[in-house]
Amino acid sequence: MGPSRHLVRFLVLDGHTYALKEEPGLVAASEFEVLRRLEVAGLPAVKAVALAEAGDADAAILVTEYLAYSIQYRRLLMRFPLGPGPYRDRLLDAMASLLVDLHRAGVFWGDCSLANTLFRRDGDKIQAYLVDAETSEIHPTLSDGQRALDLDILVENVGFGLADLGMLQGRPDAFDDAIEAADTVRTRYEGLWEELHLEPELASDDRHAIRARIRRLNDLGFAVDEISLDPTTDGNRFRLRVAVANRRFHAHELERLTGLVALEGQARILLNDLREYQAWLEHEGGDPVPTVAAAAAWLRDVLQPSLVSLTPTIGPARDPLQAYCDVLEQKWLLSEVTGKDVGLETARVAYLALGAPAPEDATSDSTTVLDVDLSIGSERPSD
Repeated sequence: MGPSRHLVRFLVLDGHTYALKEEPGLVAASEFEVLRRLEVAGLPAVKAVALAEAGDADAAILVTEYLAYSIQYRRLLMRFPLGPGPYRDRLLDAMASLLVDLHRAGVFWGDCSLANTLFRRDGDKIQAYLVDAETSEIHPTLSDGQRALDLDILVENVGFGLADLGMLQGRPDAFDDAIEAADTVRTRYEGLWEELHLEPELASDDRHAIRARIRRLNDLGFAVDEISLDPTTDGNRFRLRVAVANRRFHAHELERLTGLVALEGQARILLNDLREYQAWLEHEGGDPVPTVAAAAAWLRDVLQPSLVSLTPTIGPARDPLQAYCDVLEQKWLLSEVTGKDVGLETARVAYLALGAPAPEDATSDSTTVLDVDLSIGSERPSD
């Protein structure tokens, strides 16, 4: 999981990997409680499995389940040039989004850093997960001062983390570039926080603005829990307030239609593929096709055969749904080059011919991955 102030060992048992961290008893008990509460709240964090206390001694072992298909930031960024680019942008977006999610739930992280985070590919994005909660606290809500302090800690730690990697890569401009990049995390955080707490004033009959606000939140992955329209002082306009749930809008829709459990970014891409297939079915048949029927056909005739063909190449340590998202990205790139839709089969064959490249594979050619602009990868600790 990267550098740690405490000893961490890994245990593989019945095909599952667990991280065992030794730390003081009170710290371990607090971290265990925080992680369990984060799990109940559906927040992105590793899962606490057990807490073993050493009798009267002030020592304990915290057991967490290793996050499947995940990768630490050092492994992730050492595969690519560290300077400005889509990969670093995705990672910084992920860090800002994680902190927003935690703060909305009243979680003060206290030690936000790249080293205390794991990452997973999520369609064309990256999702970040809290790993270390030793200094974390959970409150009913956080004050602006608590949020600002947590954000300051994150910006500083991200800057040092990026600078450290830059020095390892022998880049003389690493420090200045890292500080500049880290500062953008603050902008990303503040932009998303403002978007979620925006309360625009609308005309009483402006239903389009309400729909647009809901759609914007859905595009960001948030489902809408509650909408309220409060009259302003002049009585002619209303203030729109929207309460949002966790960031799994598309994931819930995909699961409802197909039973598939995916990350939010993956689900958005897969739903678009499903809808494209539904449009093709309607064009071929000349009649409307219900979405539920189209979903069943897409699952049977498109996704499942593709996963079967991908599995021998990607192996058990990689996420098959992410690999299919990579194929769809390959399809889009090839179609852009040729000026027409090359079709799924052509993209799949091309992707397999490249060896299904991904940064988590030591045998992958990172230059090839960069050329086709595939999404970022995952890592598994050695058994």
